[in-house]
Amino acid sequence: MAERKGYSEFRTGWPVVLASMLGIGLGLSPVPFYTIGMLAPELSREFGWAFGDIMAGLPIMTFAVLVASPAVGFLADRVGVRPIALISMVLFALSFMAFAANPGDIRFFYANWAIMAALGAGTLPITWTRAVNNRFDERKGFALGLSLLGTGVFGFLVKPFTAFIIDAYGWRAAYLAVGALPLLIALPVAYFAFHDVGDRRQTAAERQASASFRTAATPGLTFQETLRNWRFWVLAIAFVPISFAVGGPIPNMENITKTAGFSPSEVVSLVSLIGLSVIVGRVAGGWLIDRFWAPGIAFVMLTAPAFACWMFAHGDLTYATAAGSIFLIGFAAGVEYDLMAFLVARYFGLKSYGAIYGSLYGFFALGAGIGPVVFGRAFDADGNYDRPLMMSAVLLVIGAGLLLMLGRYREFGAADPVQSTAATEAKPS
Repeated sequence: MAERKGYSEFRTGWPVVLASMLGIGLGLSPVPFYTIGMLAPELSREFGWAFGDIMAGLPIMTFAVLVASPAVGFLADRVGVRPIALISMVLFALSFMAFAANPGDIRFFYANWAIMAALGAGTLPITWTRAVNNRFDERKGFALGLSLLGTGVFGFLVKPFTAFIIDAYGWRAAYLAVGALPLLIALPVAYFAFHDVGDRRQTAAERQASASFRTAATPGLTFQETLRNWRFWVLAIAFVPISFAVGGPIPNMENITKTAGFSPSEVVSLVSLIGLSVIVGRVAGGWLIDRFWAPGIAFVMLTAPAFACWMFAHGDLTYATAAGSIFLIGFAAGVEYDLMAFLVARYFGLKSYGAIYGSLYGFFALGAGIGPVVFGRAFDADGNYDRPLMMSAVLLVIGAGLLLMLGRYREFGAADPVQSTAATEAKPS
């Protein structure tokens, strides 16, 4: 019966999954993150900027996201996810293209990161996963994994695409070409296919009334109740070291492998494994958390890369061991986003999903933004990445271990809005 219900969910919900996959994959979360490693050497060569100074754009984006993501979550809960996602996608694309106009002023560069983050925050998984969570229950984890598959697919494709444009036309053209991808690929599909449950043309008054009804009728905890729940703070604390440890090596991976002694052609082939491993992590992680207790699955998947970081820090890697280490790191990156969305739905419900996810994403972004800079500064100081890699190995074990404290899933009664906040405990699946 569950298999039949799961099939029915995909039969009606696949357009939303497809639109979400493209929207997330070509949005703020992966595109700047995966392209900075290709563009940083060009900017350094053109303007004489230090590698660590260029990577400082990522924490600037992070702090802007810390402010913008909760606001986007509240707006999504209030007016719906569709208008937020569509408008933000256009603004993100244009602001990414604006990097091409940089005259060589590092202040312009940093301001562009902040503006892009604020305008593009609606393309983060906050919006897209709300619609997916609303349409799926039995196969929620798998649907979320497929929706977030875009980060792996485009993470795999955007690096060689960026490298090709740089070689053929220069780094300014690369910013323009990559920035055009959301407009040419994701936006048309999202316009026709991305609709949340209950979406229809409404007046402003109707939207406000339906939003109020949706909030009352949707099972789960309110945002205020969630902030008083200890599980929220366990997740918030856990995702900072996890995102630091996974987010730090990835944008620096070109330089990490180069420093390890691999040739330029080997570096390109090794780095391309990140996108492939993210894809595997998305699909496998989503399938597993539907069937087993998600924190336990996360512990296994997030502690394995600790060994990979240790291997890179100790050097003397063969091509095969480097490939395996990169695969483990990318696999962990593939698990992170859908895990967060899944845990929010299972432990807090969907009543205030946007606000809760947006707030947790801010903590996640904090670690992911600081990580690349710490790695870049360490390389500028030491000429290698040994110290931050060992730090990441320890932090992965700590962060993954914290997830084991979450305990059993919560069940929320859907029939009575008043009773929906009274959650009862369920056994780990």
